[in-house]
Amino acid sequence: MSVSPSASAPSATPATGSAPAAPTQADLLDFVRRTAADAELIASLPLDPEGRTWVHLDGPGGSEAWLIGWPPGTGTGWHDHAESIGAFLTAVGELKENSFAARLPTDGWKTLELTEGVDRERRLPAGRGRSFGQHHVHEVLNESTERHAVSVHAYYPPLPQIRRYSRSGQVLRLEQVERPEDWQ
Repeated sequence: MSVSPSASAPSATPATGSAPAAPTQADLLDFVRRTAADAELIASLPLDPEGRTWVHLDGPGGSEAWLIGWPPGTGTGWHDHAESIGAFLTAVGELKENSFAARLPTDGWKTLELTEGVDRERRLPAGRGRSFGQHHVHEVLNESTERHAVSVHAYYPPLPQIRRYSRSGQVLRLEQVERPEDWQ
């Protein structure tokens, strides 16, 4: 299902006829901020008490965007978005993001031992979000025991893959590589 929120008016092509520039992290963050402010769109997301729900949105400049509902106690697990840059913002409730303060190698490894002090935690209540660069490894959680959270996410280029990781203490392991056909 594809929804085009009022906050995502199509990009105008310059008078020269050239394609619009690729969206930046700031553009994606601005898009998720404007989209999260669309109360009617946010309220239209069906919420399931058992699992996350999502609706595909038309993002700016050919980006991929999603409106995601998070039941209490759910999360993504550790993952990255490969070569895509991204942004997300909490529209309802509060999300927590765990990430790393160091850039990890992008390819050629299955297991890494993380150094002490590399962990970062962000609390993102409604109205707060962030952007991130390529190969950003993180997990996003709704730690509430009672309340759904809703968030808006955007990625450019559209997600070529998602790498999923497991973590035990300071050891991070690559477990799976998903392609778009695996989650659509």
